[in-house]
Amino acid sequence: MNPEKTLEQTIEELQQRLVQQEQEFAYRQSLMLTLANSAYEALIVINEKQQIIAINNSAEELFQRQRPIGENLSDVTGSQELEMMVSDTLRNREEVFEEQLTIDRYIYRARTQVIQRDGNVFIGIALQDITELVRLNRSRRDMVSNISHELRTPIATIRSLIDGLFDEHEKPKRKQSINTLKAISREMNALQLMAEELYDLSMIETGQAILLMVPVSARELVHESIERLNDQSEEKEIDIVYDIPKNLYVLCDRDKIQRVLFNLIHNAIKWSPPGETISVHAESKGDEIEFCVTDNGPGVPEEYKERIFERFYQIDASRSGSEGTGLGLAICKHIIEAHEGRIWAEDNGKRKGGHFFFTLLKPE
Repeated sequence: MNPEKTLEQTIEELQQRLVQQEQEFAYRQSLMLTLANSAYEALIVINEKQQIIAINNSAEELFQRQRPIGENLSDVTGSQELEMMVSDTLRNREEVFEEQLTIDRYIYRARTQVIQRDGNVFIGIALQDITELVRLNRSRRDMVSNISHELRTPIATIRSLIDGLFDEHEKPKRKQSINTLKAISREMNALQLMAEELYDLSMIETGQAILLMVPVSARELVHESIERLNDQSEEKEIDIVYDIPKNLYVLCDRDKIQRVLFNLIHNAIKWSPPGETISVHAESKGDEIEFCVTDNGPGVPEEYKERIFERFYQIDASRSGSEGTGLGLAICKHIIEAHEGRIWAEDNGKRKGGHFFFTLLKPE
């Protein structure tokens, strides 16, 4: 046996093993980086001195800092709440801490945990943006509260009216009975509208709403929508006028756009003082037809112009004594966007009244 050859072979084997280990380490490191950077959550690893030793892309984007390795956690995040979580985690190393905290007006679910490996102590931090989830949960709670109130009011009213009709001690007169039945009819209309709005929103959000696109007279659309609201407008002595050229046609699903006009005009009636006038206008603008519904109510403040089209959102129904599910304008937005149109509020607030616009395409 040649000792020198054996030594050379041993050195070569050791070098090959070292290269293999380095390749394996590089592979594992690349794998871990890929996993970390593919995560939706912001991930940070710090040491006991709360210095950052690893951070993924999501965390860098969140705190607008690139590769802040070695920097103090509080300096990078600016969050005292997160710093306190980390301190609690270090004191109670066996526990996983989860909290909800706010960073730069966004709400996050934060999780911290101590990990000990080979005598080293690491603290893992995961931050998940739940701002939209919190907003939706709040909206749904508001929706349940609103619908519960909306259901109780007409049902209680109907029950009271019916009890009055069948009062054994006093036989109702014909005129009184007719007025009572009209009142019951109004409350039933309110319940029907609520049911239709909930059904429409369900169909739209599940993608089951099918559009039948045909050329339709804009004048007929507006006229038919106003006719459906005659009882409500007469009750408040509100005049609804419209100015639509006879030769103006739009490409749309007739029933869906009538729903949009119905909701906008109904909304205008609800917010208008008694004895006022609501106007509906449509005109040709390029390859679109632009509709406008105008009322003389309190209008929509500038800061709410975008939010009023969110489902379940209401500004402050107590201002007018009227309430609703907060679904009408959200349904309008979904329908108009499905028609490749736009819907918006303009020049509202400062008692200028409500001005709601939407566009539809012209037939080719």
